[in-house]
Amino acid sequence: MTLPCTPPLQWDVFCRVIDNFGDIGVCWRLVAQLAGQGHRVRLWVDDASALAWMAPEGCPGVELRAWGSPPPGPGEPAPDVMVEAFGCEIAPEFIAYSAYPSGARGQKHQKTGTQPLWINLEYLSAERYVERNHRLPSLLMSGPATGWTRWFFYPGFTPATGGLLREPDLMARRELFDRTAWRTTHAAAFGLGEVGPGQRWVSLFCYEPAALPDLLQQSQARPTQLLVTPGRPAAAVRSALAENTSQNGLQRLSNKRHQLSISYLPHRPQAAFDEMLWACDFNAVRGEDSLVRALWAGQALVWHIYPQDDNAHHAKLLAFLDWLDAPATLRAFHATWNGLDSAPLQWPDDTTLAEWTACIQAARARLLMQDDLVAQLLGFVAEKR
Repeated sequence: MTLPCTPPLQWDVFCRVIDNFGDIGVCWRLVAQLAGQGHRVRLWVDDASALAWMAPEGCPGVELRAWGSPPPGPGEPAPDVMVEAFGCEIAPEFIAYSAYPSGARGQKHQKTGTQPLWINLEYLSAERYVERNHRLPSLLMSGPATGWTRWFFYPGFTPATGGLLREPDLMARRELFDRTAWRTTHAAAFGLGEVGPGQRWVSLFCYEPAALPDLLQQSQARPTQLLVTPGRPAAAVRSALAENTSQNGLQRLSNKRHQLSISYLPHRPQAAFDEMLWACDFNAVRGEDSLVRALWAGQALVWHIYPQDDNAHHAKLLAFLDWLDAPATLRAFHATWNGLDSAPLQWPDDTTLAEWTACIQAARARLLMQDDLVAQLLGFVAEKR
């Protein structure tokens, strides 16, 4: 897509954090990419603590605002575009301010003479309803924004959706990445010794999968470097190893057991997280942001989908696997990893892992033929303003 030549706009993006890594991770990549293309962005968020390590240097053109703080004051630009991420509800005070920024009831947007474009950026899914609902309008029937239209914008995996977040230079950086050098540096930092050609490198970013002990047990059969991200994944691994001590005789909480070496990683910025995914042969990811980044990495993956009480995530997972055209072995691994069944986890051999990698790379090739999410958002805004 050739982006329309539009002047820089004022974007106000709203995020309420449920999963501290996923929600704010998606929103930060979005606002940073918008700012990188010359737009001004205010990010309103109720918990920005993760940005201290996720984006420690911030981003020029992006201003953080605490959720619930007063609307912009005199002399500040009124919004051109308002984005509520993942169904969060913009504060009524901000809506009233956006409707009447000058304070005179009934007066239109003071800068352009038009109302700001209001976009509800939805969750990522491969389910069929996404294509049906993408870009649908919803007329507001009450409140200070009566008569306005709110537009539903759905990220997705097909050309009939809003696409996925992808920086313009992402694939070029991926091609230039030196995997061997990254692994050597990591091994030296964690005292892992020399990096062998037959080692399998695995990243782990998950919730608490019941099959995790099986993965740890089976990973001991061959030289494996397991990179465990902080927080719930690290706690889950330590718990699984402690529980298995009496069953398999593993030394309690040792970092090395047979041919499995475990590195407990610190928090890292988003760019460094991407590089970890590029460096691994297999990536266990969770939620939305890391799934998309693992797809761009082009390595075999398993997605630990966010669990819902009514098991609605089962259909969401199966729809993703259908779109992925996943082989039967990868479907079975996903089912067990996500608790859809209690079958034993089947850790892939080299041939199966290569098949999974080829599947992910074929999916990535399809995605690269589509416009990314920000390009589509900018085109949508140019069309509707």
